[in-house]
Amino acid sequence: MRAVACDHDILILGGGLVGSALACALDGRGWRLGQVEASLPAEGAPGFDERKLALARASLDALTVLGVLPRLATPPAPIRRIHVSRAGDFGTVRLEAAERGVEAFGGVVLARELGQALEARLADVAGLVRHRPARVLEVLQDPAGPRVRISGPEGERELRCRLLVAADGTRSLARTALGIGSREHDYGQSLVVCSLATDRAPDGTAYERFTEEGPVALLPMAGGHYGSICGVARERAGQVLALDDAAYGEYWQQRFGWRAGRVRRVGKRSAYPLVAVWAERLTAPRAVLMGNAAQTIHPIGAQGFNLGLRDALTLADLLSGGGDPGAPALLVAYEERRREDRERTLAFSHGLATATATPGFGMQVLRSLGLLALGHVPGLAEPLVSGAMGFRGETPSLARSGA
Repeated sequence: MRAVACDHDILILGGGLVGSALACALDGRGWRLGQVEASLPAEGAPGFDERKLALARASLDALTVLGVLPRLATPPAPIRRIHVSRAGDFGTVRLEAAERGVEAFGGVVLARELGQALEARLADVAGLVRHRPARVLEVLQDPAGPRVRISGPEGERELRCRLLVAADGTRSLARTALGIGSREHDYGQSLVVCSLATDRAPDGTAYERFTEEGPVALLPMAGGHYGSICGVARERAGQVLALDDAAYGEYWQQRFGWRAGRVRRVGKRSAYPLVAVWAERLTAPRAVLMGNAAQTIHPIGAQGFNLGLRDALTLADLLSGGGDPGAPALLVAYEERRREDRERTLAFSHGLATATATPGFGMQVLRSLGLLALGHVPGLAEPLVSGAMGFRGETPSLARSGA
């Protein structure tokens, strides 16, 4: 077969958090990198928003090594303890980082600020060509390598690559074009997100409170306030968003309780539908999926971005030896290396979301016994702790310093 010249060794579709982290992880490896992103630089890529991200310790370690964390406008607020409970059940899980010989399980950052730090780091990535703003029109499979047709300010053009990385989000055009199917689960809820302040300053505790209506959580933030989420039935989301600040504060207090004090102030609110999407496989010829294109999961346990980052770091590990970036053996290795972490994380998030939302006395008893056991049986919570810190399955090399 005649060799065809490629524009890029590796072409990343998507300039969001995961795709940009991969480009940073591949810096200095000698690859001809390309990245396609539809948004204007001044707008920020999708995902560079006001959400609060709980970064696992493994993620913090990796982002530090990559030179991203030092560029954050606000340092991560440490998560020193985790408090888990469910309304109507007895038993509470309290996890202390200090009892496990670490300063913190992870840290909380603003998604927008993490995106800005990644953007600053991308400016220094050697061999990276950014096609931006550019919209992907078509992804075509070709024995000589994937072809991607894009449209930008200078019109349409076609890019060729040796390895295509689809990091283009939940409704991934590339995933569909590559013939990779997906499964969906609609939780029937929307997640209302905002900042809030109480009469008690954050002390490093992250709270997760489960209810039949959905999860309610608080994440400690720098500046003396919290990032909050509140799951509501989809049909009620508009009504809840329409509440004024005082009324929403009362509603949130009723859902969460008083363990973090009285709500004094709430910020601007936004809502996101809770729908999980799982790709049936992670690879196609000369192509891989990662981040939300591979799996968009329930936010319980704050696993989504952390899982996608480990996708990117694993691929970077496999590409460290050079050679053909789209070789079949490398793609098989990627699928295998991601299997345990991915399956366990998906099972954890989906299982916890459904189990904690199921009504009935029998489920209440089972949940309560589980919470009691996790809180009092030595060693039983350790897998939960390891997962919260990002050490699940085969940990990528860039994230191992905290293992």
